[in-house]
Amino acid sequence: METGRDGLPIVAIVGRPNVGKSMLFNRLTRTRAAVVDDQPGVTRDRHYRETDWGGRAFVLVDTGGLVPTVDDGMTGLIRIQASVAMDEADVIVFVVDRTTGATAIDMEIASLLRTSETPLILAVNKVDGDAGEIDVHDFHRLGLGEPHAISALHGRGTGDLMDQVVELIPETEGVGGLEGIRVALVGRPNVGKSSLTNMIAGRDITIVDSTPGTTRDAIDTIVIHDEQRFVLIDTAGLRRKSKIERGVEYYSAMRALKSIERADVVVLVVDATTGIVSQDARIAGFADDAGKGLLIVYNKWDLINKDNSTAGEYVKRAEEDLPFARYAPVLHTSALTGQRATRILTMAADIYAQASNRLKTSKVNQLIHDAADRRPPKAGRRGNILYATQVGVRPPSFVVFVSDPRAIDNSYRRYLVNQLRREYGFVGTPIRILVRKRR
Repeated sequence: METGRDGLPIVAIVGRPNVGKSMLFNRLTRTRAAVVDDQPGVTRDRHYRETDWGGRAFVLVDTGGLVPTVDDGMTGLIRIQASVAMDEADVIVFVVDRTTGATAIDMEIASLLRTSETPLILAVNKVDGDAGEIDVHDFHRLGLGEPHAISALHGRGTGDLMDQVVELIPETEGVGGLEGIRVALVGRPNVGKSSLTNMIAGRDITIVDSTPGTTRDAIDTIVIHDEQRFVLIDTAGLRRKSKIERGVEYYSAMRALKSIERADVVVLVVDATTGIVSQDARIAGFADDAGKGLLIVYNKWDLINKDNSTAGEYVKRAEEDLPFARYAPVLHTSALTGQRATRILTMAADIYAQASNRLKTSKVNQLIHDAADRRPPKAGRRGNILYATQVGVRPPSFVVFVSDPRAIDNSYRRYLVNQLRREYGFVGTPIRILVRKRR
C-alpha cells in the first residue's frame, strides 16, 4: 500500500462571491469545515483538499479564499481567480446563483472562460426544488454549454456533477513521464527560483534531455548529479500576464500546488533577506499535506551579514515559523554565486531515500512498544498498543492497532512520530500514523 499522492488532477471552483462555492467545496469533499486548518503556532488557509469519486482521486480547490489578501478590488480578484484556474487547473467548475440570474460579473467571467481550452462545467447553485429548474435555462446565455442544476446545501445534483468531473479529469498513470527523482523548486515570486534552477541545471551537471511535462507549457529537465538521475520540474516561470499582474502571489500559490502534486521532493525557496512569510507557510503546508519530501532553502545568502551563529539562527527561525514541518532540513544558498546550489540535489536524494525507507515489522513493533512503556497512552483508557506495522512509503505510513483508539490522541501521535525520527531519522519527510481498533 503506497499512501503518497502522485500528480493528482486539480479541479478549481470559481465564481463571484456568495454563490455557494465554499459550501459546494465542503459538500464535494465531504467535510464541514475544510477551509481552515489550525496548526500549533501557525494558521494555514486550506482551500484545497483531496477527494475522490467513483475510484478517481483529485484535488479540489476553492479559489474564493486561497489567498484572501489580494488587494485588487472584487472584480479584479475574481478575474485573477478565473485566470489562474484557466492556466493551472485540469477542470474548472464555474458556480453561479439561480436566485440572482446571470449577473454582469457572471457574464464577464464567462467571457474570460470561453477563451480557455480547460474543460469546464457550469454549475447553477441554489436549485433547491423542482420550481427552480426553469430558472436554470437563463444561464444558457453565458455561452458555456449545458448548465447543471445543483444544490450545495441539500446535495441535489452534486452526484451528477461529480460524475462529469471524473469524466473530464486526466488519467494520472505515468504522471511526469520521466524516470528519476522529481524535484520541484517552489516559492513566492522573486525569491530566485529561476536563477537557482538555471544554476543547478547549468553548472557541474550533465543535462540529459528536456521533455514537456503534464503542467501546461512546463518543461521538465533531466539532469545527472553524483550518478543520480533527477527530473527538475519547471515551476519557476511565473507568467506575468497583464490580467493577473497584481495577483502574482495567488497565481504562484496555484502553480506551487500543481507542481507539488507532481514532485517527489519539494524545495521551498525562501528569500533570506525577508525570511519566511505567510505565503511560504501556505506553500510548505501544501507539501506537508501532500506527503512530499521537503527541503527549505534560504536563497540570497550572499546578501546577509553573517557571523558564526547566523546559519543556526535561520534554522531556528524556520522551525518556529513552520512548526508543522520541523522535519525539513534547511540549506543556505546563493543563486548569484552558485554557493551550495548543487547541494540541493544531493539533499533531495537523501530526503527521497529517507521517505522511501521501509522498516521491518519486528523493528516497528519493538520501537512502538518501547515508546509505550516509557510513556503509556492516555490515562483512563484501555489503549493498550497491540501491534504496529509500516503500510506505505513516500510518506512513511504506519498503522497502530490498539484496544481503544480514543487513547491515541494527536499529542500521542506526535510522540510516536518523534520516537520514529529519533531512532530511524526520516529526515525531510512527513510521517503518517494511522490508528485502528483491533477486532
